[in-house]
Amino acid sequence: MTTTISPLAPAGFPALPAIPGVTLRIARARYKTWDRCDLTFVTLDPGTVVAGVLTQSRCPSPEVEWCRKALILGQARALVVNAGNSNAFTGDRGRAAVENLAARTAQHLGCQPSDVFLASTGVIGVPLPIDKSEAGLAAAFTAEPCGWEDAAATIMTTDTFAKAAVTTAIVDGRTVSLVGIIKGSGMIMPDMATMLGFVFTDAAVEPAFLQSALSDANVKTFSCITVDSDTSTSDTVLAFATGAAGNAPLASDEDTGADAFRAALADLCRQLAHLVVRDGEGASKFITIDVTGAESDRSAHRIALSIANSPLVKTAIAGEDANWGRVVMAVGKAGEPAERDKLAIRFGETQVARDGLAVTGYDEAPVAAHLKGNDIDIGVDLGLGEGRATVWTCDLTHGYISINGDYRS
Repeated sequence: MTTTISPLAPAGFPALPAIPGVTLRIARARYKTWDRCDLTFVTLDPGTVVAGVLTQSRCPSPEVEWCRKALILGQARALVVNAGNSNAFTGDRGRAAVENLAARTAQHLGCQPSDVFLASTGVIGVPLPIDKSEAGLAAAFTAEPCGWEDAAATIMTTDTFAKAAVTTAIVDGRTVSLVGIIKGSGMIMPDMATMLGFVFTDAAVEPAFLQSALSDANVKTFSCITVDSDTSTSDTVLAFATGAAGNAPLASDEDTGADAFRAALADLCRQLAHLVVRDGEGASKFITIDVTGAESDRSAHRIALSIANSPLVKTAIAGEDANWGRVVMAVGKAGEPAERDKLAIRFGETQVARDGLAVTGYDEAPVAAHLKGNDIDIGVDLGLGEGRATVWTCDLTHGYISINGDYRS
């Protein structure tokens, strides 16, 4: 775990309310040599429902495969998260470790193993040590309950700060709370979600509606961030709803408060997604890329990702170089409809190119000033249609190489 906090980190950890029906505990399984807790154990009251979005990697971890099957039932009693070992690409030994953790947790709680959800993050290719996971879990069973910040810190790997967010919504005349914690810093360009994220709410929600709301929120939040264009084997976002708020359960968009709940969940996911980018490995700039005028939203999204993932664009931003020609390059290579003579580009509020040419009399000074800040805005208009998309990324610095060059040590 890195000790130098990202310059893009928020001023502090937010004040988060307790979610009735959710109890957090942490323990040391000692998966790595670090001297900190690395196992998070969350118990959930009976009746808690769950939804999730999982990596589309063709080499998923056994934890992802376990969650994928368990999500079909829509019920949850516990969450176990391991940090320091992803347990991915570990064959039968990895699957046995997952089954063992689920069985031991289910026995402890008196529930079914399918009610237990698991996630692991860290080095790929090393089986999760069953002896260490058992010892860590046993310690967690008897640990005192902890707060959100401890839980958020325990799921970290190369993260430099604990990440969390909160929102509320009015549902059926009652105020419901939504709290989320997340970890992620590198290996970030999800096809569904980012690294590991967990949302908890006291709202009463039917599993199918919760799944629909989370999937929709993901499309414009977690699936719109990238640090390095790499999708993890372990990406998992799970949402748990305890129903303790006592509202009439949300089952469809016709129910009172359904729109408010969807909006609150989307806002929470957006906050969490931004925090991951702000902790991108070695990041010094938070970059927002807005693409408009594309033939479709899908096309705009692909173009925005092409810009966001370009090492030449990212290093130019790191060096505070107003090299908008690299944005042109990234648009052109995206494989999506684009016409050079209709293309327009802006940095911040300054239009730098229009109609396929540099703007006449373009003054680079305000762009240079914009690039010296921490928050960078790049706008691209294709001039072809109504498609639009926003993607968030960070710059690429020597820090990224340093972190990943010795990641396993």
